[in-house]
Amino acid sequence: MKWKKAPDDLKLLIENLMQGVDCQERPMFGYPAFFINRNMFAGLFQDQLFLRLSPEQQSSLRTASPGIANLQPMPGRPMKDYFVIPRELYGNEKAIRKIIAEAAFYCRTLPPKPQKSRKPRKT
Repeated sequence: MKWKKAPDDLKLLIENLMQGVDCQERPMFGYPAFFINRNMFAGLFQDQLFLRLSPEQQSSLRTASPGIANLQPMPGRPMKDYFVIPRELYGNEKAIRKIIAEAAFYCRTLPPKPQKSRKPRKT
């Protein structure tokens, strides 16, 4: 399956939304992704914006947006705790910034992900 590039307007949106959020950006599978304590908490996948949500956020967003779904980079393999943010929220800056702030707060409560040691390259 060939993946689509993220649209430029979506890249600009997430860059704008992440301003002021204490996180590190690095690419994940060629898409922008954002990390707190080495835990991924936000990013883009194709034409979707996703966030890592606490169980409470998952519940409240499901109530507000029944169509919310897990991120599935590969069909049939949903990523636990990562959810695609509905497009109708993209235009509601106040609401989406609140969701991002809550997701960032939740990720700060998670234990830091251990750093993997790099294996020396064989030459």
